[in-house]
Amino acid sequence: MSLEILSTQKSFGGWHKRVRHHSQTLDCDMVFAVYLPPQAEQPGARLPVLYWLSGLTCTDENFMQKAGAQRMAAELGLIIVAPDTSPRGADVPGDPDGAWDFGHGAGFYVNATQAPWSQHYRMHDYVVEELPALIEANFPASDQRGISGHSMGGHGALVCALRHPGRYRSVSAFAPIVNPMNCPWGEKAFSRYLGEDRTQWREWDACELIAQASERLPLLVDQGEADGFLTEQLKPEALQAAATAAGHPLTLRLQPGYDHSYYFIASFIEDHLRHHARALAG
Repeated sequence: MSLEILSTQKSFGGWHKRVRHHSQTLDCDMVFAVYLPPQAEQPGARLPVLYWLSGLTCTDENFMQKAGAQRMAAELGLIIVAPDTSPRGADVPGDPDGAWDFGHGAGFYVNATQAPWSQHYRMHDYVVEELPALIEANFPASDQRGISGHSMGGHGALVCALRHPGRYRSVSAFAPIVNPMNCPWGEKAFSRYLGEDRTQWREWDACELIAQASERLPLLVDQGEADGFLTEQLKPEALQAAATAAGHPLTLRLQPGYDHSYYFIASFIEDHLRHHARALAG
């Protein structure tokens, strides 16, 4: 597969790269970022990978520029991969009204089944299958994978891990949309990408998936108590209730005073990277 390196910057002894490739899954060109820590340059290195899924309106650049993750990733020997949040391009349909919470930048990490979205909006398969195969074939990456994300990306991380037992060794999330079937962002996206039959939405909802999960991978979730989206969109209490009912291990930390921004993510990213490093090393 042909990869085009768009930019390269040295960071904490390692290298941050932006890469473009053509995705067969999404039927368009995609850009992702990869941080290679210093250990990646050792002969024969095969390092574990943390896949980071960003939220609504974001690209690969938000996390890599704002979260401050590179210093700790360099210390821990973790590769970080950040894909875009949706397919893009002139041939990829966006929101017909130009809204920011659907279409470009808002793929919701599902496999769309409804036209015209189904041709391109298959972000779940892209994140779970195509992108890891590309990373493991072209970089010094092992098949030891963790997954994390923020908001819409936190939803994506939880769903990817819950739907694919054994594929990830660790999972965490910041302010995830845990119950998209029952919040405005999720209802808008799911009704268009998946259709109006709400029974089909259950396989993309973390609270529904926990009840039937065959693997009890521990979940680490941080949520700011001053998050403006907390009550209407995020609803962490629903995840807590679902995890308790299913006996699924969940560490849910409510952080006083923190909002939905990258200031919040940067404040606790070290805890999450250490959480993943412990699991990926073990």
